[in-house]
Amino acid sequence: MTRGPKRGWILMLALALAACVSSPPVTVKGDPSAAIPEKPDPERQARVRLELASLYFSRGQAETALSEVKGALAANPNLAEGYNLRGLIYANLGEIQPAEQSFRRALELAPTDGAVNHNYGWFLCQQRRYAEAESQFAAALAQPRYGDVVRTQLTQGICEARNGRWAEAERTLSRAYELDPRNPVTAYNLADVLLHEREFARARFYVGRINAVESQTTAQSLWLAARIEHGAGNTQGTQDFGRMLTDRYPQSTEALNFARGKFDE
Repeated sequence: MTRGPKRGWILMLALALAACVSSPPVTVKGDPSAAIPEKPDPERQARVRLELASLYFSRGQAETALSEVKGALAANPNLAEGYNLRGLIYANLGEIQPAEQSFRRALELAPTDGAVNHNYGWFLCQQRRYAEAESQFAAALAQPRYGDVVRTQLTQGICEARNGRWAEAERTLSRAYELDPRNPVTAYNLADVLLHEREFARARFYVGRINAVESQTTAQSLWLAARIEHGAGNTQGTQDFGRMLTDRYPQSTEALNFARGKFDE
């Protein structure tokens, strides 16, 4: 029996699964804080600091990003994007209660913002509050002008798989794949779900699309291919992918699992 998505392609960073926080672009060179005017008007100050917060967060500087987003909200307490980003930052820092409060405030200010629904849904999924997460994903996808449908379907599918709803996850991820067949993350997750459902031929197809492109091939994708062949009873195929895995990524956890025969890890 295979396990649900936990890491590798399927455990992407919050930034990868989070919907973008929109704000006017600000050109930043050198120290990002230098972009803040000495005496800006409050709206301009809020937007600039929000842009800086997004930049710092993308660099992995969550604490600095939090300081900037707090500055943005001090300048404009009704900036929904600011609360949305603050929720992402707090979630990244493991501050669950302030993260939820931030997302809820963002929804109060912008109840039809699909990006907020998406991010709050992913947060709820991480807390294993699956029914609530599903409601937020559905709300995002219901917005007629929402432009991040594929990302939300991917995230929704991952959440459904985490909840053990394999058939629903397959349908959701298949829709995401149809809209963006070049996305290796979607292909990986779909292959993993199909492996769990013992649909080996179909799983082989999707992971094969990833491993056919050198720049997309990872220890995780080769390990998934080996696990698929093992599940299908193809000893030769299992050994072939295992050799590729150990040759290319000898220090990886996946190579160690292959050596130990831990195909359910």
